[in-house]
Amino acid sequence: MDLKAHIRGIPDFPIPGILFYDISTILSNPSALEYAVTAMEEKISALQPDIIAGIESRGFLFATPLAMRMSLPMMMIRKAGKLPGEVVSYEYELEYGTDTIQIQADAIRAGQKIVIIDDLLATGGTLSASVRLCQQVGGEVVGCGVVIELDFLSGRDSLEAPCISLVKY
Repeated sequence: MDLKAHIRGIPDFPIPGILFYDISTILSNPSALEYAVTAMEEKISALQPDIIAGIESRGFLFATPLAMRMSLPMMMIRKAGKLPGEVVSYEYELEYGTDTIQIQADAIRAGQKIVIIDDLLATGGTLSASVRLCQQVGGEVVGCGVVIELDFLSGRDSLEAPCISLVKY
């Protein structure tokens, strides 16, 4: 299947000059979604993860069915203030300012192997911060997986883990 045929480009969203790659057209087509999850599973199964982590919010849409298929726990990486209970935080730099992501304190045990899933890799800021957050609590990030990679932004260069992508622009 040509997954690019199921990704809609929306010009000037969220601001003029940006072409937004919309995955809702994958989600609305059961065959395309099945294909994307199967392709991701085939690519990351060799990494033998203990946990699948999904980045808020569109990463959840692919991490959850992937974790279910692989009979693995799914862990959420969320923006600050969105998770209940004790959390571990990681603050990272943005172009203008900072942002913070969090995981629940008991989500990872030292030495567990993690694959982090998101819908899109652009500059790599959030995915790189997610890798560092998991490492901070003793996890071993064995890989990252994204549906779409904007390779002209070189986001994978900032990652401290291998990254697979299903389509590249």
